[in-house]
Amino acid sequence: MRWLLLLGLVWAVPAWAQQTVHVPVEEGGRTLKLASQLYRPSDHAKAAAAIAIFHGCGGPGQNTARMAALLQRWGYVALGVDSFSARGLKDVCGARHWPTQADAERRAHDIDAAIKWLRAQSFVDPARIAFMGYSYGGGVAMLRALTPRLDDALPPARAAILVYPDCALADALGPRLRVRQPTLFALAALDDWTPVSQCQAVIDRVAVGRDLIETRVYDGAYHSFDALGLPVRYLADAGNRSKPGGCCGAHYGANEAAWKAFVTDVRAFLTKQLGQ
Repeated sequence: MRWLLLLGLVWAVPAWAQQTVHVPVEEGGRTLKLASQLYRPSDHAKAAAAIAIFHGCGGPGQNTARMAALLQRWGYVALGVDSFSARGLKDVCGARHWPTQADAERRAHDIDAAIKWLRAQSFVDPARIAFMGYSYGGGVAMLRALTPRLDDALPPARAAILVYPDCALADALGPRLRVRQPTLFALAALDDWTPVSQCQAVIDRVAVGRDLIETRVYDGAYHSFDALGLPVRYLADAGNRSKPGGCCGAHYGANEAAWKAFVTDVRAFLTKQLGQ
């Protein structure tokens, strides 16, 4: 009950503290404007550290909004980026619409665009920016965490958080990987959509910056352990890169103990890397 009350407090934020902004990103000779939710902390006296958040295959959801609100309460600027609406997408979790490697690599540009946008804001400390991705968005964030930025004139982000990421997307990056910033892998022990073993295989290929990686594995948890209130269920037609041919099926659903541990770990990691 106390935890439910805490969640109520998380959502009890002033209306002015959240606003819709648009992040421009170049794609195929045109400029897309990614609708994004901006959460600013109540203390506007100084520039704050910021975290850009990238959703999974189902599009922006309550889990990413909940995390953005938590980050805001902790004193960070949070930017929840919608990578789908501007591209005419809603839900790509099913096998028929499952994102390809090329789709993921194009979406990685969204991370560069979001970081560039945040660095241009007067209320953001440009030296303290991180990015965070969930599931498919976590796999996209992993591509950016393990490869150089598109614009090497800009410094890399200060930190990355990969939440049950689609680690199979790293297969195209080659046998020797490089990490440029502290990176936290947050994984679910029972995950059969983005398995721990697949992510560990990626970590084992890191030849430069291995000491920058931290890993947390939450016992008893499946994919989407942070989807509070959602019982564990099986999605039979889910695209699944961890299975032969990329198809099909996976379990997902909430685990409150894992969520609580995850929140604690994220806050400790960000405090360590960004300060607050």
